[in-house]
Amino acid sequence: MAGRRRASGSGVVVLCLLLVALVACGGRAPADTARADVQRVLDRRAEAIVGHDEPAFLKTGARDWFGNLRAVPLAAWTYRVTALHRTGDTATAEADLRYRVRGYDKAPVTAGRTLTLSLDAGGQWYVEAERPAEKSAEQLWDQGEVTAVRGEESLVLGVGQSAESLRGYAELAHRAVPAVSETWGTEWARHVVVLVPESLEAMAGLLGSPASSYRGIAAVTTGETGAQADAPADRIIVNPDAYGVLGRVGKQVVLTHETTHVATRADTSAATPLWLSEGYADWVGYLGTGRSPSQAAPELGRAVREGRLPATLPSDADFGFTGDATRLALAYEGGWMACRMIADRWGEVRLGEFYRAVGAHEKRAGVVEGALKDVLGTTPADFTARWRAYLRAQLG
Repeated sequence: MAGRRRASGSGVVVLCLLLVALVACGGRAPADTARADVQRVLDRRAEAIVGHDEPAFLKTGARDWFGNLRAVPLAAWTYRVTALHRTGDTATAEADLRYRVRGYDKAPVTAGRTLTLSLDAGGQWYVEAERPAEKSAEQLWDQGEVTAVRGEESLVLGVGQSAESLRGYAELAHRAVPAVSETWGTEWARHVVVLVPESLEAMAGLLGSPASSYRGIAAVTTGETGAQADAPADRIIVNPDAYGVLGRVGKQVVLTHETTHVATRADTSAATPLWLSEGYADWVGYLGTGRSPSQAAPELGRAVREGRLPATLPSDADFGFTGDATRLALAYEGGWMACRMIADRWGEVRLGEFYRAVGAHEKRAGVVEGALKDVLGTTPADFTARWRAYLRAQLG
């Protein structure tokens, strides 16, 4: 019995020695290195993208949309793997993509990405495909080859658009930027990034929303309110379907309007009502066009003439893109007329001061009332009464 015990004990020792590379006796298996290995592959992939190095990119995965990025001036591009789901020789990685456009983004744009990978014959991870993560918006290069046009104050990036067409947007930006600076001041970037996708559906893809949300909307500007100076540049995203039917003046008004949002972003906060932010952008957009109130506010003019004078300033809910088109038009026109009235009654400088006074706060409660008192010397009731009288006088 004793001999058998010694043989058994020796066998245990031998077994431990044989398995030491895999499992320490009484310990746990070492962590799977797949996630770290995938991260290293994505690091090489990112370096190849910034350097526009196609051979290096192909060593990390399929060509995919690499060629679509050729014209985009990238300053930085990185991935951070946030999750990895492996099944044998295949895996799906969730990652945060962070990239900067040279000369425009002072901080990275962040986008969620999903990558499918497989192990090649040499045991290295290989990216089979990359796409926007679930609930994440598309990037322009996901939609096709990007054409880039540089203006004096703009970078215009388009898919499915001719260079000549994109130069038209750059010319509009060339007029919009100084027009905005003349009214708002020069303490902003004074250049814009304009994205021109191929269709309304493609625009919606860039915004991560249904196309129905933007039907009839010529352009929108993306960016965080109250953004600091080191934030990524706002993107003006055009709806080519709606923008294309506008006349020369209308196109200029729209791009100047959106450029105004870029300029005022740092002074716009949750306290800023949409009638003020949208109304101010329209006020800047229409300056110098010669458009009268009846021409620029047809729906509101019709309502006033029919005895449907608004009782209150437009609410934020009135500006919903998915609501009634007439209601939306009345909201924009009402906000514009309110800002136009402030400029006429108190002066353009005071209008800018009022905007900044409201945006200097983080919460809405009592802020507009306080700015009306401190900057304009009036009350909400008096201001609303003046606005209604102004509508009658200008549109009646």
